Amino acid sequence: CARRTARRAKEPRPGAGSPRRINLISGENEESMKVLVAVKRVVDYNVKVRVKADNSGVDLANVKMSMNPFCEIAVEEAVRLKEKGVASEIVVVSIGPTAAQEQLRTALALGADRAILVEAVKEEGADELNSLAVAKLLKAVVDKEQPQLVILGKQAIDSDNNQTGQMLGALTGFGQGTFASKVEVAGDKVNVTREIDGGLQTVALNLPAIVTTDLRLNEPRY
Repeated sequence: CARRTARRAKEPRPGAGSPRRINLISGENEESMKVLVAVKRVVDYNVKVRVKADNSGVDLANVKMSMNPFCEIAVEEAVRLKEKGVASEIVVVSIGPTAAQEQLRTALALGADRAILVEAVKEEGADELNSLAVAKLLKAVVDKEQPQLVILGKQAIDSDNNQTGQMLGALTGFGQGTFASKVEVAGDKVNVTREIDGGLQTVALNLPAIVTTDLRLNEPRY
């Protein structure tokens, strides 16, 4: 299997490990809300992919790589929650090669506070990380960071599996709201409006919870 090592791409600011916010009306301290956002490095959606000559996979030589579009939506939603005063800290995490630091820096530029890179170096002859392997690695990050809300893109445009968020929910035991088109945090709950075949469905989840984003949740800033 792939060799995996963990490394922080950016160290937290002093005191960022246990941030608090002040209620300006009552003057009382309130527990902060940490949001963890998972992002993936993929071939840019404008690129026309080419298959390798031996048909073993996609030719990535000299190909532009970007953040998965659904992950961009996840980062944007976390930033909006912080701008509303709901979230106090945004931590982004990516599992992939060292070059994935580029996508983490993009997320930091968009408004994230910290970034974590879990390096997954694909050795010759090894399989790519599947959704379950990624979910298990994310669970390890969740266990360490203890976020109140985890936001992921509903799927990646390279594999289109649409599995990682659901598997992470099963591994952590968190409630999950998938295919989210609207997210509202109210107290210790998050209300998620989901896009389903018959229209829209709203679910109320106790925090901590997992949300996977759909296209109509927001439009990322650039």
